[in-house]
Amino acid sequence: MRRSLPIFVVLALLLAAIAFVNPYFLEPPAFLAFVKRAAPLVILAAGQYFVIVSGEFDLSVGSLVTAEVVIAARLIDGSAEATWPVLGLLIVVGVLVGLVNGVVTTLLRVPSFITTLGTLLILSGAIFLWTGGAPRGALSEEFRALGRGSLGPVPWSVLILLAVAAAAVYAMRSRFGHTLIATGDNDRAAALSGVRVARVRTAAFMISGLSAAVAAILLGGFAGVSAQVGQGLEFQAITAVVLGGVVLGGGRGSVVAAMAGALTLEALFTLLNLYGVSGALEPAVQGVIIIAAVALGALNLPRRRAAAVS
Repeated sequence: MRRSLPIFVVLALLLAAIAFVNPYFLEPPAFLAFVKRAAPLVILAAGQYFVIVSGEFDLSVGSLVTAEVVIAARLIDGSAEATWPVLGLLIVVGVLVGLVNGVVTTLLRVPSFITTLGTLLILSGAIFLWTGGAPRGALSEEFRALGRGSLGPVPWSVLILLAVAAAAVYAMRSRFGHTLIATGDNDRAAALSGVRVARVRTAAFMISGLSAAVAAILLGGFAGVSAQVGQGLEFQAITAVVLGGVVLGGGRGSVVAAMAGALTLEALFTLLNLYGVSGALEPAVQGVIIIAAVALGALNLPRRRAAAVS
């Protein structure tokens, strides 16, 4: 808990800074619009958390988001009747991509960095080959309502985000969550204690693929159809997770803090935008955050080892 506290302090300070520049920011409509805009990244960060805390990486989620949006537009092509079957298909595709990543990583012993980088390239190439760089088709109004519509004053994106957050917290408090943490902390010890490490890590990849599918559904409704809609999201999700205090290498961190890290990242970009700072600096900011987080983790590693020995 102590490790997660700083991210909530930083988030509160950033929200206060935004409110200082824009006094209307903390009013319900404006704040809900901010959460609505951040929801896809927060959901992606939750999925990425499961993979990272298990000791792996998933670099494929950005290209998977793009592929899902492009597939949805092509198959729906403005037809309301096709909306729900295609939504179901997107969920299945996301889970299957996660399954493939997990199986290749755990059974074929390919490092997850290489596995998911390969998946990223495969999906990116397939999207370009299928669309020629210009996606065709259109999303129906029913589909887009999930990303831009609302139930009364509360956007559907916010409601879906709350449901995902509740499910993620429940999963991490269950036996699965405990075995996931144990696997990331020391997979050999976990295996000796009866944990099926390959199965647990594969499940984490499947959760990440599922989160990418949900994020794609929201982004498709909010941002529309584009061959670049998911570009860079994998790095934003990883940045959010490490910003939330989750240790790269696995075994430590809170899913709530990881999601708070995504909100913090979105708040930081919002504040920079209000001050007129170029959006081109966003990747540089993410790079600084990742390097600083890894450096702090390396500095704390000897202390953790000493504590474990004692």
